[in-house]
Amino acid sequence: MLNFMRNKVVRIFEQHEGCLKVVGLLSDDIYELELEVIIDLPRLKITSIEGRWRRWTTPECPRAIPVLQEAVGMEVGEGFSEKIKKGLGRKSCRHFANLLLECCHAAKDAVLMMGCEPSGRIEEGGVRQGRFREQGQEISAEDFMESLGALKGKGGGRIGGFVVDLHVHTSEKSPCSSVSLEELIIEAKRIGLNAFCLTDHNTMWDKEVVERISRRYDFLVLRGNEVTTDQGDVLVFGWEEEVRGIMKLAELREDVIKRGGFMIAAHPFRGFLTFDTSALGLTPEKASERKIFEAVDAVEVLNSKVTQKENAFALEVAKRLGLPVTGGSDAHELAELGIYATVFSHAI
Repeated sequence: MLNFMRNKVVRIFEQHEGCLKVVGLLSDDIYELELEVIIDLPRLKITSIEGRWRRWTTPECPRAIPVLQEAVGMEVGEGFSEKIKKGLGRKSCRHFANLLLECCHAAKDAVLMMGCEPSGRIEEGGVRQGRFREQGQEISAEDFMESLGALKGKGGGRIGGFVVDLHVHTSEKSPCSSVSLEELIIEAKRIGLNAFCLTDHNTMWDKEVVERISRRYDFLVLRGNEVTTDQGDVLVFGWEEEVRGIMKLAELREDVIKRGGFMIAAHPFRGFLTFDTSALGLTPEKASERKIFEAVDAVEVLNSKVTQKENAFALEVAKRLGLPVTGGSDAHELAELGIYATVFSHAI
């Protein structure tokens, strides 16, 4: 039996007023690498990058580090992800590129979250500055899962109900993913999922293509879209429009309602709870004032790419707002599929 584990951690610190230090670590049974990124506020501009290999496979790997300097001077905004994927991902190393995206997106999500403060707001073209420090509080994963009564781990079909991973990415549509649709279907059947949803970034799979593959494998594949908005990422279902750039959340909501669609706030606190919540006055009550929660039908409270604490905080906010909760793996690799999922009472 093959055993493989990959861990990815992003931590954010205050370097000095108006400047963040973001440290990312990726470690698995083959590679281990680390990034330290300095980001200036309010424009989220990368001013420094330092990369380190701790474990690699070939002499070519360390040669990827100098190429990282091409990202210095870039701003984390429209077109940033594509530049990193097509630039660093091809010339340097896809592991470094993906880790850099995780670091920058976590920083962006975190500072966007500061918009819930009465004294703070998101400025056009930038974000409000604030003070941060590392937060080390831990919660019991067992207590969290028991209180939620949701699925954790694989082999989901054996727990009863209709088990669906609502957040999955494919290599065909998301360059940051390393697994194909057909590989996902084979794995989903093996681990006991009843279905999964395709939620590639800002793109929708063709209906006929998905239905044909589903029939071939006798497995239900649903279609959705992870849309990047000015208030964070949103999983959207029942909406077929093309997405170009970052959408205004209000405009997306209006259009989705017209088409009878459904919206879920994806990993709403990713990277955020490394901050000093007491200094920012961030409680579930305050966080529930965030604009994104006015525009969604449900909240993703189980996501494998965030910490237990961030998932638990999302659950507290959803409970306070009376919003339904969902789980999804946010799988970008085969081993991640089904880590979290949503259990429905009957077949879809």
